[in-house]
Amino acid sequence: MKPRPLTGAITALATPFLGKDVSFGDLKKLVEHQVRGGIDGIVPVGTTGESPTLTSEEHMDVIRATVEFARGRTAVIAGTGSNSTAEALEYSKAADVAGADALLIVTPYYNKPSQEGLFRHYAAIADETDLPIILYSIPSRCSIEIGVPLLERLRSKYSHIAWIKEAGGSVDRVDQIKRALGSDMTVLSGDDSLTLAFMASGAEGVISVASNLIPRDIVKLVRLAQANDYAAATKVHQRLYPLFKALFIEPNPVPLKAAMAKAGIFTSEAVRLPLCTMGSESRAALNKALKSAGY
Repeated sequence: MKPRPLTGAITALATPFLGKDVSFGDLKKLVEHQVRGGIDGIVPVGTTGESPTLTSEEHMDVIRATVEFARGRTAVIAGTGSNSTAEALEYSKAADVAGADALLIVTPYYNKPSQEGLFRHYAAIADETDLPIILYSIPSRCSIEIGVPLLERLRSKYSHIAWIKEAGGSVDRVDQIKRALGSDMTVLSGDDSLTLAFMASGAEGVISVASNLIPRDIVKLVRLAQANDYAAATKVHQRLYPLFKALFIEPNPVPLKAAMAKAGIFTSEAVRLPLCTMGSESRAALNKALKSAGY
């Protein structure tokens, strides 16, 4: 099978719950919503998918179900990160067997490894799978950043480490990565509100939260940027910007799930503790942003 490019508009899927269980009916509905919206890829069980609160069995069941529901119509990039290298390796091997097209592996959270520790973490996984690996740098959640020298080191040793989801909130990082690695490293925005700015600086797409709800709009924004039509892309960005910000008015994916339930895509807006459903003031702000974006 020809490798997928892993660029463009990719969705970090929320994991729907019904009561105490994963709602696989709603997950199937979500995958269909993404395919109809023209999305380039979907990420089951990333951090938007509340991976820290899923059991190991649930984690893999969601990946397998997503592969089944997608039926090859869009790339499935399995979230297999953990703050335990052994667990991340176990998930990565299982995702390969399940038929995932690629892996998204977040930096280990809480442990705060050194850059050498990070190298060994990713190397241990890359040595055991040939699947494309998208590195995921999000310092606000994990307290560590994947340094550019580390990117160069990983890229020089592993041809299948050629992507990074950059969620540090800095356009400078895109410039630094591209100056160091050029086309050898594909950069994907990890923040919807920065997609336009990142792509103007050389990024090749976004792993989006908002596209759970509005895949067609995110695809349109990315396609316009890919075509260098930044005037038209800016108009889409400006219309959606209040919604991008409102989706993070409380911890992700709490506002997203509220919006998904409101739209009828999810049966329930349930999240798992320690997350909890939205407060009334935040909900009012989210509804106002949805209305301003035309939803």
